Formats: sequence, structure tokens, C-alpha cells
Amino acid sequence: MTAVFTARPEHGLAWITGASSGIGRAVALRLAEEGYSVVVTARSHEKLVDLQHQAAGPGRMIVLDGDVTDPKDMERLLAKIEYEHGQVALAVLNAGVALPVRGDDLRREPFDRSFAVNLNGVVNCLVPLIEHMKTKGHGQIAIMSSVAGYGGLPMSAAYGASKAALINMAESLKFDLDRIGIRLQVICPGFVDTQAAPKGGFPRPALVSTQEAADRICAGLKSSRFEITFPKRFTYLVKLLRILPYGLYFALLDRLVPGRAAVAAVPKNKRSGSDGQPRQAV
Repeated sequence: MTAVFTARPEHGLAWITGASSGIGRAVALRLAEEGYSVVVTARSHEKLVDLQHQAAGPGRMIVLDGDVTDPKDMERLLAKIEYEHGQVALAVLNAGVALPVRGDDLRREPFDRSFAVNLNGVVNCLVPLIEHMKTKGHGQIAIMSSVAGYGGLPMSAAYGASKAALINMAESLKFDLDRIGIRLQVICPGFVDTQAAPKGGFPRPALVSTQEAADRICAGLKSSRFEITFPKRFTYLVKLLRILPYGLYFALLDRLVPGRAAVAAVPKNKRSGSDGQPRQAV
């Protein structure tokens, strides 16, 4: 089996999708401090330019607009990165949306959008990335999932399903990618204080800041771990919940998330991003 590759700034560029806000933004700033030349992509050009101006340290920011839901755009983007700026050694596939879903107000829009961005958006980046890295014989890719992917949570039918799919996909791909020198990791944070984090009465146990999240992620990228998860006092508890019988699991989660009721009072067009402003998420 090929030795596991761990990227460093001297190996090439770092590429972060969904870098205009939240965790993606914080990780981009942290990697620039560590000396990486960081390619940041998102659909919000103005926010990326602002991020570029905020960068400090020996690294630099390269701003390139991109929509992860367009596979051709991602192919062109990666070709442009490597032709004009250099090889991608590290990719953090972070772009995502969090759209709450209630079973008593079920519509397909939040599912379509969640799968298009959170799941297919990752695949659209993975396909050209792996092809490019395969020719070099090494590379490192981290996929942003979530603790919501560990099991069904209230209001997370679309978001959680997409994140669970990412965990399963990463586990499955790791076998083959290890053999060709491409290191694959999955990131499963708990609650992070971002714009997408649930508010308005929804409990957010063990909440961490975006800066703490970035520090944990960047440390995990240097480790030998497949999964980067934090804070462990919370994420491991959620993992343990999955071994409970379903009767206990559903009863316990229903008691732990009393804030769900508040969502019922929110106008329908605000519950799932159908107002045209999808909630960005990890």
C-alpha cells in the first residue's frame, strides 16, 4: 500500500470551497497563516475579495468564483487553478447549505437543494480532483460532513441525509484512494457558531467558535486520523446514541430538542430557504 500523504505548504496549493463565510473562511485564513497559497471559491465574489484582504501571514489568497453544483464549472476551475497557479496538494470541500425540514410541512425543494450542494457538489469537485492528483501520485482531500450525519435528528431530514451520505461515500472511497497515494478525510463538527447554526430556541450544546473549529480542523489535517470530529465530548455522545434501541433514541431526541416547536411559527418560505437565500452550513 502507498504511504499516506500529508500535505504541507511546500507541496502545493490548498483549495477551499464555500470559503466566503463560516468555517471555510476561518480555515482559509488559518492555512494562509501556515504558509499555504490558498485558492478560495464560492459564489459570493465580494465576500471572497474581503477575505483576501483579511489574509495575513506568509501565505496568500487566490480568489476564483465557482459554483459547486455545476460539474463543468468545477472541471474548468480546477484546470484553471493548476494551469495558472500551481498544483493542488490539499482540498477542503466545505461548501454546503443547511435547510430545516419538518415532516408536517414536507416539500422537495430543501431536499433538491441540499443534495445538489452538499452531496453532488462534493462529487463534482472530487471527480476532477482525484484525476489530477492521481497523475501526481499524491494528494489530500478533506470532506466536510457533520455530526448530523451520524443519525436522524429533528428537522435534519435533508441536511442530515446529505451529510450521512458523505460519511459513507468517504469511507467507501478511502480503500481505493489509499492505494494510489491520495489521502481522504471526513470532517464531522458538532455545533459551530456560524450563520447556519440553528437559533431561536434550538439547543446548541458544546457550541464552538469558527476560529476554534478552524484550529481543530487544521490540526486534524496534519494528523493520521480519517475522521476529524469535535468537540469530542459532544460528538462521541451522539455516536453513542446510535446504539440505543429506536424507542429510546426517538424519545430521548424528542425531549432534547424542545426548540423544534418554535420553527412552526416561522413563515413557511423562511423554513427551508425557498426565499432564495439558502443558509450556508458546514
